[in-house]
Amino acid sequence: MNVIWARSAAILIGLLVLSAGIYLAFGPVPALALACAALFSLLCYYLYQINRLWKVLDAPVYGEIPSALGLWGEVYYRLHRLVKRWRTQVLQVEQQHTRFIQAIQASPNGVLMLDDADQIEWCNDVAEQHFGLNARRDVRQRITHLIRRPEFVHYLTRQRFDEPLVMRDMGEHKHSVIAVQILPYGDNRKLVITQDITKLENTEAMRRDFVANVSHELKTPLTVLTGFLETVRDLPVSEEDRRRYIDLMLVQSVRMQSIVEDLLALARLESDEQAPGNDIVPVQAMVAHLRHDAEALSQGRHQVSAEIDTTVGLRGAETELLSALGNLVSNAVRYTPDGGRITMRLGWEDGHAVFSVADTGLGIAPEHIPRLTERFYRVDRSRSRDTGGTGLGLAIVKHVLSRHHADLRVTSEVGRGSVFRVIFPLERSVRSAGGDGTIAAVPPTGVSTSPQAPDSSRRAA
Repeated sequence: MNVIWARSAAILIGLLVLSAGIYLAFGPVPALALACAALFSLLCYYLYQINRLWKVLDAPVYGEIPSALGLWGEVYYRLHRLVKRWRTQVLQVEQQHTRFIQAIQASPNGVLMLDDADQIEWCNDVAEQHFGLNARRDVRQRITHLIRRPEFVHYLTRQRFDEPLVMRDMGEHKHSVIAVQILPYGDNRKLVITQDITKLENTEAMRRDFVANVSHELKTPLTVLTGFLETVRDLPVSEEDRRRYIDLMLVQSVRMQSIVEDLLALARLESDEQAPGNDIVPVQAMVAHLRHDAEALSQGRHQVSAEIDTTVGLRGAETELLSALGNLVSNAVRYTPDGGRITMRLGWEDGHAVFSVADTGLGIAPEHIPRLTERFYRVDRSRSRDTGGTGLGLAIVKHVLSRHHADLRVTSEVGRGSVFRVIFPLERSVRSAGGDGTIAAVPPTGVSTSPQAPDSSRRAA
């Protein structure tokens, strides 16, 4: 027997005992009157408590469970305990729901939920950006009324979701490539997953361009070599022509060797996961070596100068830095007309060591600057071949500077020249205690070079 039946039985037994005592003492009439009055009072009390319970159940508010004496106190206590347990369960479900929503919002993919009528039930922020939606405004709107791209409507209505749909020119700036995958679930509901594959598409395009470019770059010298070899083999040529043909073939062979060596250098840089060391680089000797190489490449056709703050020091891999900075210097010489100036500087900017190469060359149009460090990218292909460039120098610069956490910034004006600035991070910038802070001009000739320096500044160790 539970507590309600036990207390009800106790009340009735107590009333009967009291009525029996009145009956024995005063007779049946007082006993009956007492019993009727007690039962009527008990009935009124029950009706009052039932009315209170009805109000609580009709408009429940947590924490407003009434209190009472006796049996109804036990009822309200049990009801309060039940409501508290339910509230705990609801809060747990709400917390799980909130964590679930936060997890979906943190996902880099877009998530959009459709009901059985293809109406939007919910979507995360990424899906809003991909499709240009507003979750509050567009809820319960049919998806095809908001995304009217023919390929998406066909993909949705065809009901074949094995492969994702690739949609181009999406997003806020209409430059994104989005992969859309629809996953049916539940009672004819659908989950739309979106992923931004713009970087993947660009990487694939760069891979295709790289294969095409490297094939083209190697095909040209091979064609020249094959043609001259066939000429020498099949046609009678004079000794003078034979030597000229051999010299031309040697030039093309050296060009192919340069391309292969630069490709191997890039491969080594990309595969080397170990960070460059923190050894102090002899910057004065390095800049002197760069000037010496620039003058050798220029052969007196340009004015080459170099200035260095004597307090500047660098930490890193000397051979890699010499290769990267040497590429910048050699490019300045190659693309500056005769009589132009090439100026190298090493100094301080806001606590960062900065190496810059300024020239008075042809300059670079603004639309080409973001792509300069791509492999085989050339502003002027014909001039690059004439000057002996492989198209890989700035790609090597990019990887070396990335390994040293340095930034390459380019400013240029067509017809006025260019400035390439390498800004080293604070951890790679060292203030030399032995320097006096003066700006010293690096001597043009008779400099001592580092014994580890490669014989060509375009090569990376």
